[in-house]
This record gives sequence, C-alpha cells and structure tokens, in this order.
Amino acid sequence: MFKKILIGSLATAAFVSSSAFAAGTAVLNVQASVVGNCKFNTASATMNFGVLDPANSTDASGAASLQFWCTKNATYAITDDGGANKSGTQRRLKDAGTNYMNYSIGAYTASGTGNGKGSPITLNLTGSVLNADYVNAAAGAYTDVVTFTINP
Repeated sequence: MFKKILIGSLATAAFVSSSAFAAGTAVLNVQASVVGNCKFNTASATMNFGVLDPANSTDASGAASLQFWCTKNATYAITDDGGANKSGTQRRLKDAGTNYMNYSIGAYTASGTGNGKGSPITLNLTGSVLNADYVNAAAGAYTDVVTFTINP
C-alpha cells in the first residue's frame, strides 16, 4: 500500500511541477522582396516607309509598336540609341553602299509605371522620311537598326 501511495504522490508531484513551468514563445519573421523588372515581349518590329518614289512630292510615314511589361508599380525609362547610322542626333537610313537618307521617329512615351507581367504595355512608334530627304536619293534599299532599352 505504501508503494501505491508513493506512486500516486510522485504522479501528483510530477503533474504539479509540470504545470508550474510557463510556456515559451518565439517569433518567426517572414520576408520576401519582389525585384523591379522590365522586359520587352516583342524582340523586334519593322517600321516600313514603303517604296519612296522621287516623282512624288509627299513625305513618307511608317509605324511600328513594341510591347513590354514591368513589375507592378515599378517606374521605367525607355531610351534608344538613335540607330546604327546616326550622325549626331540625326537618324539615317543607309543603302548597301555609302548613301544615307535622313528619317525621324516621333516622340514616344519614354517613362511610366509598370502594371505587372500580366498587363503588358504597348510602345507605339511613328516615323517619317521627308520628301526633301529622298527626292535626290540614290536608288536602292535603305535600312537602319535602332535598339531600344528599358530600365526599371
């Protein structure tokens, strides 16, 4: 009987002593950062001024668009290099030889705020070749390559 009382007393003492300890807590801080990012969806586009006939007296126009996305709420800035054939600030088309023809690309929206990858933005571009710039041009195909860069 003494063993039963001793075992009962030990069990009670264990319960009492375990309830005398306070519970501990810990805090886990969880973090993440979303990087501001901008990417072109369109790898390339073509602005075609068509066939320029020196017998005409009109300016030629062309249009193209590039599509891109930026992280939501990230501000972006778009720049271009002026083209491979530029001279100072003048954009120029070049034929297979050494002949050049001036052209322009109109103003475009070069900055803004991204809408997220699921909401792409279209950069609409327009350009022109003035009649005065092609009326005395040498016959042939003229090209230029303009590289656009977007930064968040």
